[in-house]
Amino acid sequence: MEIDKELLEKLFDQARHNPRLRQNFDLRTSADDNSQRMLNALLPGTDVPIHRHPQSTETVMVLYGKLVEVIYDDGGREVARISLDPQAGKYGCVVPKGAWHTVEVLEPSVIFEAKDGGYGVDGSEAWSGGKDKTDFSNCLGDLKKNVEYLIGMERQQGAVDVSPEYIARVLNVPVEDVRRVMEEMS
Repeated sequence: MEIDKELLEKLFDQARHNPRLRQNFDLRTSADDNSQRMLNALLPGTDVPIHRHPQSTETVMVLYGKLVEVIYDDGGREVARISLDPQAGKYGCVVPKGAWHTVEVLEPSVIFEAKDGGYGVDGSEAWSGGKDKTDFSNCLGDLKKNVEYLIGMERQQGAVDVSPEYIARVLNVPVEDVRRVMEEMS
């Protein structure tokens, strides 16, 4: 597989048609791969919730575009703004383990993201916006809670329909299990 201009253009086109104004492309080659390795096409106006990965650092590399990685402390105060712009020689950063962070997209951008564990199964959690943090359960025995959480997060970002295939990929669980849980929720 080549990561070329054609692939990036395809991702930008999909992001333009996505209510969230972004599109992921999973680079894992097997269901046994428990890492997160993906391309993420981001358009200005996308809202990436403040979140963290308590068990892993996250490597972010910009292939195209310009954005700012914003880091927060546990009280929600901004502590760093890392400008990422390959034209200026600023190619990426490593978000520290457990650091709250988000991105501000300044122009259409494609980033490569990598970390240990897929989102949701690695203890990742989203900031609630207040003084409390909303923990994201990573217990596969509580799949219903994980599915409900992801559907809520995606709908909060403007997604109308969240597919079982998408949820299965994000949680790194069999799609049949997700379908079963979603049917029980109906």
